[in-house]
Amino acid sequence: MFIEERHQAILDILTEKGSISTAEIQRKFYVGYDSAKRDLRILEEKGFLKRTHGGAIPVQQVASGKPPKTTCKDIIEVKENYHAIALKAVSIIKDNDVVFITAATVGYFMTQNLPDNIKIRVVTNSIIIAEELRKKDNVSVILLGGEMDNKGCCYDAFAIDMIKKLRFDKCFITAACISAKFGLSIQKTQVISFWNAVIDSSKKTIGLFPTEKIGFESVVSICPANRLNMLITDWDASEDDLNEFDEQNIEVVIVENS
Repeated sequence: MFIEERHQAILDILTEKGSISTAEIQRKFYVGYDSAKRDLRILEEKGFLKRTHGGAIPVQQVASGKPPKTTCKDIIEVKENYHAIALKAVSIIKDNDVVFITAATVGYFMTQNLPDNIKIRVVTNSIIIAEELRKKDNVSVILLGGEMDNKGCCYDAFAIDMIKKLRFDKCFITAACISAKFGLSIQKTQVISFWNAVIDSSKKTIGLFPTEKIGFESVVSICPANRLNMLITDWDASEDDLNEFDEQNIEVVIVENS
């Protein structure tokens, strides 16, 4: 097989599966480790993919700007890295904490795995998150009000006004993308004030960012990356990207692949 054919085959696998590892390239194409890494480097230089710690993901996976799924009906497939990040985030919550939990998919996984042996108060702007938490006797819920969007979330001035009257021990947030230079970023401007209000009201801000979101830049910056106190990510995240966050004094936590 010519190198060009192998590169196209690698891109086909990325399109189909959403990721590829250097070990998989070695097995499928009978090449050495150095050759597999070189293939990914060449394809990254051409703009076709982004290298991760153990392989690569397609650039379009995050560049498409598709919003996260946030309804019970939409959340069908539990991605291993999202679930692992959610479990790590839950382990940080302590008895009597007041926490804000993002309405994104990783936040929904958090609500499903909150422990039953501690009492906590959760603040959310999502009726989906609130409905999940309503089943838990040890969790009290503050639901932020305002004009609701089609995903059951409130981000408007009414919600922001409520946030300013609250203080969180920890807030767990995410965004479409994060990079050391551009910070947390999204596609729409409407929620910028909301997220900054959440961060301003929190003693500790924890970013939940799977590999798919790291090292990329969306249209609009919410805030600098160093407004995070901690960033939780997964085993495939690029070491170069994580080193840049570390240089900004952000505590980086990498969850392991179970």
